Amino acid sequence: MAELVFFTGTMDCGKSTLALQMDHTHSTRGRAGLLFTRHDRSGEAVLSSRLGLSKPALEVTDVLDLWDFVVEHKTRGRRIDYLVCDEAQFYTPVQIEQLARLVDEMGVDVFAFGITADFRTELFPGSRRLIELADRTEQLQVRALCWCGKAATVNARVVDGVMVVEGEQVVVGDVAGAGAAPTVEYEMLCRRHYMRRMNASAAHAQAISPEVLPFDLCGLPQPSPSPGDDAPR
Repeated sequence: MAELVFFTGTMDCGKSTLALQMDHTHSTRGRAGLLFTRHDRSGEAVLSSRLGLSKPALEVTDVLDLWDFVVEHKTRGRRIDYLVCDEAQFYTPVQIEQLARLVDEMGVDVFAFGITADFRTELFPGSRRLIELADRTEQLQVRALCWCGKAATVNARVVDGVMVVEGEQVVVGDVAGAGAAPTVEYEMLCRRHYMRRMNASAAHAQAISPEVLPFDLCGLPQPSPSPGDDAPR
């Protein structure tokens, strides 16, 4: 039986890589499918992985009716056994419902990939609807890491090196260190450091700042001057 499966995890945990692998696995077994994406880091109409893999895909817009699109292609005689839907958090709830309908009424497998929550730790509408409707929701086993080494659970937005918690829900950017520094980056943090608003840059700044030393140097006994010093005795 066809399924609607939601593969999720933080940024940089291999979702797009798995999406491309899923397409490869099914296509090499003689199945025919379509690839969809939205707001990919590499631009429009491409599904790309940070490992350097990429493949042309269909760009999803707010006005695209996924049910009508697939039905029209099947009516024209095109075989469609599965859909790979990357960046599914950016799809509208109605589009998620259309995917579910394709599974139930057309027998098309749908493999959706995306993050669940935004930089404010609030669910994306598309991800919320996927969690509500998916036959299965699977957490990817490859865990991104916070700068402290703990497992990262939050996608933090960084603007000009400073973590922010206000702004539009959808602003396209990439993970820090992925190339020339853009204005908007995303950094994976553990919950503890997200709540402290401490991304890697802020942690580094505090580590080298004398204002955060755990003791007061002025309160410590000073070393005695060496013989011959000009210091008063």
